[in-house]
Amino acid sequence: MDYKKIKAETTAVTRQKDSFYNHTGNIYETVVVLSKRANQVGTEIKTELDQKIAEFAPATDNLEEVFENREQIEIAKFYEHLPKPTLIAVHEFLNDQVYIRNPHKEAGNY
Repeated sequence: MDYKKIKAETTAVTRQKDSFYNHTGNIYETVVVLSKRANQVGTEIKTELDQKIAEFAPATDNLEEVFENREQIEIAKFYEHLPKPTLIAVHEFLNDQVYIRNPHKEAGNY
């Protein structure tokens, strides 16, 4: 997913608590869903960032020489301005873009 195009807020916003009950019926289950999705998003963004920074990494590592790589700095700044993974997860959840499956409810063990 292209997280650069998501129109999620970049800061925390006060929300209606009732909007989080609609999908799961339980606020605690919603928190678990949001935390797992935020972990997924964070991992994907970190992997993408690491790949892009590795493209501009110097071939040799010298402790004596420190190079300032402008490309790496610009990429890092761009990723710093993206919304946090938690805010992306909340945005996706409230816009019905998260698939939720609870095996305990499906099996009737809940």
